[in-house]
Amino acid sequence: MAKQIIKERRLQDDAWKVVNLVDGEAPFDVCLPVGPLLVPVAVWKAKKACLIHREYEHGTPLGIWLAPEDDLAEIAADIDDFTVIAVHFPKLADGRGYSTGRLLRERHGYDGELRAFGDIGRDQIFFLNRVGFDAFVIGEGKSAEEALAAFDDFPESYQGDAVQPLPLFRRRAA
Repeated sequence: MAKQIIKERRLQDDAWKVVNLVDGEAPFDVCLPVGPLLVPVAVWKAKKACLIHREYEHGTPLGIWLAPEDDLAEIAADIDDFTVIAVHFPKLADGRGYSTGRLLRERHGYDGELRAFGDIGRDQIFFLNRVGFDAFVIGEGKSAEEALAAFDDFPESYQGDAVQPLPLFRRRAA
């Protein structure tokens, strides 16, 4: 059975394989499996030519994943090479990925799939979506079906934005 993710507000099968470095493994020595890959920044830097060749010569989609400590500047010039950019949230209390997502969308103009994975649950979905994430891998032991309801948890946002020019507390009944 294929694993499922929330993408564009619905459950979908996910064919992407996340490549991880095993303790002590050098990025250049990583064996790349067949199929669409999400590689860490270190593997991207070590095997860039090979990964681009796979993508353009064989039509294999390419993605990258960013850890909280990764510097977005290291991949900024290459973001057009990625079908998916995934941001890892290692624990619930680590919110650095929110800023990464917003910077990818607003500063760097990334318009591909922006995926959140790691310790992701229903409580984060609505807010991650507001900063630009459109795909979510729900954390171990959490229900993806239940997490789908998060998009409807808040009918309005408190922060003023282009859709709601005034904060809610300043609105007056007509």
